[in-house]
Amino acid sequence: MADDSMASAVDLRAYRDETDLEGIMTLIAADLSEPYSIFTYRYFIHQWPSLSFVAMSNGSIIGTIVCKMDEHKTGAMRGYVAMLAVDKTFRKRGIGKWLVREATRAMRDAGCDEVVLETEVTNLGAIALYESLGFVRDKRLQKYYLNGNDAFRLKLWFSRSPHVAEVVPADAAAAGTAEAPAGVASPAP
Repeated sequence: MADDSMASAVDLRAYRDETDLEGIMTLIAADLSEPYSIFTYRYFIHQWPSLSFVAMSNGSIIGTIVCKMDEHKTGAMRGYVAMLAVDKTFRKRGIGKWLVREATRAMRDAGCDEVVLETEVTNLGAIALYESLGFVRDKRLQKYYLNGNDAFRLKLWFSRSPHVAEVVPADAAAAGTAEAPAGVASPAP
């Protein structure tokens, strides 16, 4: 990592098995405003394990992204980012961006035409992260979260989609092809 105060390297890898679940749940519970039951985690992770990734440091999960994909009513294959979290002590190092790139690459490679997610309108860091990767604000969802906050629905379209007339930005279309941040090891193929 570029930060000398933390000498440990960060490894990114796909979700492996149930032994990852506790670390994912602990990180998400500490970071996101919505409470999720173990059944919610298992719904996503067990059905789409290849669309979930973790960032590891010293044997602990310090970042995660949990996703799914299915056919939308329009006929498009839609990827969905359900959860993204990075431990506060590891932020501003590109780990969140790398997790999103890996997940969107995996969804694109699995045949998705687009990816959607929701984020609180007050979460300016997340909005900036997603927009830097080519996501655009699709709509505002009033009182979407249990805490009463509104959400933005953000979308990323892949250029090969027959449902999209325009081409998405090159960075977004090539999600997952950029090099990992310094000190971060890419997931094994």
